[in-house]
Parts: sequence; C-alpha cells; structure tokens
Amino acid sequence: MTGAPASAAGGPSGARRAAGAAPAGLQGPATGRAAARETRGAAPGASGGGPARRGVTGRGPGGARSQGGAASSAASGDGADAGDGTKPARGGKIAAAAVNQASVWNIANLLTMLRLLLVPAFVMLMLAEGGNDPAWRSFAWAAFAVAMITDLFDGHLARTYDLVTDFGKIADPIADKAIMGAALICLSALGDLPWWVTGVILGRELGVTLLRFLVIRYGVIPASRGGKLKTLTQGIAVGMYVLALTGWLATLRWWVMAAAVVLTVATGLDYVKQAIVLRRQGIAEREAALEEKEA
Repeated sequence: MTGAPASAAGGPSGARRAAGAAPAGLQGPATGRAAARETRGAAPGASGGGPARRGVTGRGPGGARSQGGAASSAASGDGADAGDGTKPARGGKIAAAAVNQASVWNIANLLTMLRLLLVPAFVMLMLAEGGNDPAWRSFAWAAFAVAMITDLFDGHLARTYDLVTDFGKIADPIADKAIMGAALICLSALGDLPWWVTGVILGRELGVTLLRFLVIRYGVIPASRGGKLKTLTQGIAVGMYVLALTGWLATLRWWVMAAAVVLTVATGLDYVKQAIVLRRQGIAEREAALEEKEA
C-alpha cells in the first residue's frame, strides 16, 4: 500500500488533476504548430503570401477574407457602391460626364448647327452682285428654305427621341431668329421690304423672348398654335420676297406678308396676356405657400 503512486494516493482529486494535466500536455504540440503557421502566414514570402494572399484564395480568418473581397472589388474598377458607404470611383464620374457631353452631338443639334452655318451663307448669296441677280437670289432662297425646313424637324426629333439638351434649348431659338432676322434686314436694305415691317417682326420676336425670361421663375409660356401659324406664314412670305418675283406673284407675296404681320402682332399680344396671367398665378401660389408655412 505504501508503494502506490502519488496520483493514486491522492484519491479522486489527485486523479482529476492528473487527467487535466494530460490533455494540456497533448495540446502543446498542436498549439505550437498553429502558432508556427500563423507566423509563416504573417511573414511576407517571395510569392506574396500573408494575409492578403489568404484573402485572395479565401483561406484564413474572416479578416483576411474581407481584405481579399475589397481587393477584388477595387480591381473590378466599376465604381459601384458595395453597400458599405464608399463613394463611387472617380473614373465612373468621368465616364458619366463623357456620355453626357457626347449626347450633345445628336441629329437634332446637328440640324440646329447647320441652320446657324446657313445664316452667313444666305447673306453672302443674297447680297451677291448687288442683290439684284435672280440666279443668286434663287440660291439664297434655297439656303433659306433649307434653314426653315430644318427648323421644323430638329425640335420634333428632339422631343420624339428624347434628344433635348441645354445646348439645343439655347441654340435653337437663336438660329430661328438669326436666319429670319438676316433675311428681313437684307430685304429692307435692298429696298424690297419696308423697314417698319422688319421692325415690327423683329421687335415682336425679341420682345417675346425677353418676356419668357422675365416670367420663367413663375412657369413656361407654351408655344401656341397661333405662334406656329405665324412662323409658317412668315417663312412663306419672306421666301417669296427673297425670290425675284414679278406680276401677280409679286402682288400675292404682299398679301402673304400682310397676313404674317397681322399674325405677328396678334400672337405677340397673346404672349403678353399669358405672361401677365402666369405671373399673377405664380405670385398667388407663393403667397399661399408662405401663409401655410407660417401657420
């Protein structure tokens, strides 16, 4: 009995202590190997190992995997938000800006640019040989007709195919007034059309344009059917004056121009009325909004 081992002599408690010590001793080599692996993984190797490498291959702890996911997301270069609150890549913004800039070069804007280029060409053709040569006047009429036809198509194409741009909004009315103004001034300078007719038409066009800008904060004055009819009548009348017509055609063009002047004045007064009503409505809506806010 005296030769029994110390563990046995200690009774059950001694046995439990011995059993607890044995697993600890067995875990020692495994823990050492795990630490060695972690040390090798943390140390950079010649092949680019380490946490980043484990993240790419999907091995290792969760932190390494997240690093690999971020690296692959950055390598994709799409600039998309992955839901972690990061901002889109700068390259994405540059690409979007390039697309918006390229959209300016659409068919509607190209037609507007063509109409602007036709203005100086029309003036040169109209005044060639003193402005009295029927052949040159015919070429001038062709340039004027092309400009007026493109005016009918560019706006329709822009609205139908969603090609409306800021450039088109500014350049289209400028091109319209430029070709019409150039034709009227050339005709009056050559003595074919009274200056008061040119003054009435151009004054109305500039006045309506200024009126639109003054009331734009209250709303937009839409183009009326009378305004479209006025534009068509003006184009026909000016085109007939550009041509060197004689006889009953010369008399007919006078009546067409008279109708254009009447429509010009009538539609101009209508625009003034619409602007006054639009301004009153805008002021009333603002006052009502302020009263609701104060209440």
